[in-house]
Amino acid sequence: MSDRRLTPCNGRVAANSLKGLAAADAFVDGWPLRVIAPIADLCRSPGGARDRQLLMGDAVTVYEERDSHSFVQAEKDGYVGYVDSAALGERPAPTHWVAVPGGHVYARADMKSPDIAALVFGNAVTCVAHVPRFHETAMGGYIPKPQLWPIDKRFADPVTVAQMHFGVPYLWGGNSMHGIDCSGLVQASLLACGIACPGDSDMQEAALGVALGDNSALRRGDLLFWNGHEAMMVDHETVIHANAHHMAVTYESLDAATRRIKAVGDGLPRARRLLQKAD
Repeated sequence: MSDRRLTPCNGRVAANSLKGLAAADAFVDGWPLRVIAPIADLCRSPGGARDRQLLMGDAVTVYEERDSHSFVQAEKDGYVGYVDSAALGERPAPTHWVAVPGGHVYARADMKSPDIAALVFGNAVTCVAHVPRFHETAMGGYIPKPQLWPIDKRFADPVTVAQMHFGVPYLWGGNSMHGIDCSGLVQASLLACGIACPGDSDMQEAALGVALGDNSALRRGDLLFWNGHEAMMVDHETVIHANAHHMAVTYESLDAATRRIKAVGDGLPRARRLLQKAD
């Protein structure tokens, strides 16, 4: 059975690439748009439960627009769902991205001018001009230069990115500094380093790195997977993870996390993944 999270088909429409593989009333090529809101929920049904979130600048293919919601597939990880159509629009390809926890778009190239939008880590924007201390953007408004990196400049260490999220509130399906879950934290950390990463923990367990044996020494950057949860090693004895026990991104000793998770019935880690080779 195909994974509905990665299959652009809702019965009414489906991607042309699914002809002969899925049942739908119509098969379409879809059309490209980008997320223009800082954060947009990607839901399993129009206005329904949130599966994941998309960020400003994320590219999507739209297969249907119906009742103010768009049925889309995200370019960054292939995830499929429904987004409020007002959160989508036509924008040029991003040139820069927000590489700090947050920022603001100002009405003028002046930090004392009105702020017209709030930004979060990972938002991507198109800069059309450069003035002292600010980038002018295609959406209108100005962003301070220290808040933006060129789109091809990335972090070198996913753990460093995860640590930037320390204290961020836990949010089921969240992908941003406003709220994030365990798989969202891993994805944000890897994408910021230019490493492709699926959206959910089971997909990440299957796709990322290489398997480590149960007796292998753990080191910074290794990933641990439980039933429906994951964590990233900060060092050989400490993890960082977004978790519902603390309702935040927290550090925790591996021993304490393992005992606590086992005590609530989710057992021991079922997989260990070496994410990056040692230098």
